[in-house]
Amino acid sequence: MPGTPPTRFVFLGPEGTFAEQALRSIPAAERGTRTPARSVGEALDGVRAGDADAALVPLENSIGGAVGVTLDEMAEGEPLVITREVILSVQFVLAARPDTPLTSIRTVAAHPQASTQCRGWLRNHLPDAVVVDVLSNGAAAAGAGTGEYDAAICAPIGASRHRLTTLADKIADHPDAVTRFALVSRPGPPPPPTGDDLTSLAVYIAHDRVGALLSVLMELAVRGVNLTRIESRPTGEALGRYVFFLDCTGHVADVRLGEALQGLRRVCADVRFLGSYPRHRWAEAGERPVSAPAGLSDVDYADAAAWLTRLRTGELT
Repeated sequence: MPGTPPTRFVFLGPEGTFAEQALRSIPAAERGTRTPARSVGEALDGVRAGDADAALVPLENSIGGAVGVTLDEMAEGEPLVITREVILSVQFVLAARPDTPLTSIRTVAAHPQASTQCRGWLRNHLPDAVVVDVLSNGAAAAGAGTGEYDAAICAPIGASRHRLTTLADKIADHPDAVTRFALVSRPGPPPPPTGDDLTSLAVYIAHDRVGALLSVLMELAVRGVNLTRIESRPTGEALGRYVFFLDCTGHVADVRLGEALQGLRRVCADVRFLGSYPRHRWAEAGERPVSAPAGLSDVDYADAAAWLTRLRTGELT
């Protein structure tokens, strides 16, 4: 992050959840203070009020999709910007107090989304156990730790936090599931471009204009800006009124993305800039940024701009 490095972090709590695990993967957060919040709104309001330097909140899950409350909170209220993304592999474990055999488990605490993602494992290994819904993965681990439940489906960090023994790991039906988190701060200069960045936007289209959404997409496409995600959310104004959340490859400092942003400003009812930040890097995946088509790279734009400048000054070469 630009300027003074953040030292006070808040995250969607409680402790012992995937959000805390993701936050602790950021070196500055591991060294700083980490405070759990009761909701996404509370976490973001803490940053707005200056009680925290940055908040880590979930954006989307590869199984459950976008986290609507986070998108809504980012689109409304005092502006905030994303400065970093963290993508965490969601590895659920079944944990219980030490010396608890699998055959003795009759109750399993789990957040509804967690039990849904582990439905197949539960059916095959604990068909007679009663699954009890709780508010979070951290609460599930805490309940198992106090003996309120025989076991919990939780994050590995929750099991260790409450001194539970892992009876089974990687129990999710989709072993490659991931959750994408955003580190959010108050507005300021974005992190410098790395060559592999994302820019997030909230775009309000003109609802009385035919082809308004197509116009938005064309502003990106004609400049070779790759759209990696588009998500719509109701604005709350009336039925059929939506705000569109876009993730694009590139950085606000890039020439072609800058021109695309100017184009969106012209054709949209409103555009909220949600940040330019480095893409999460997988150590083993070998992912590469999507290259701009021929004629649409930043070098091409710079060359064309220099050529136009020469024409305007009377040089024809």
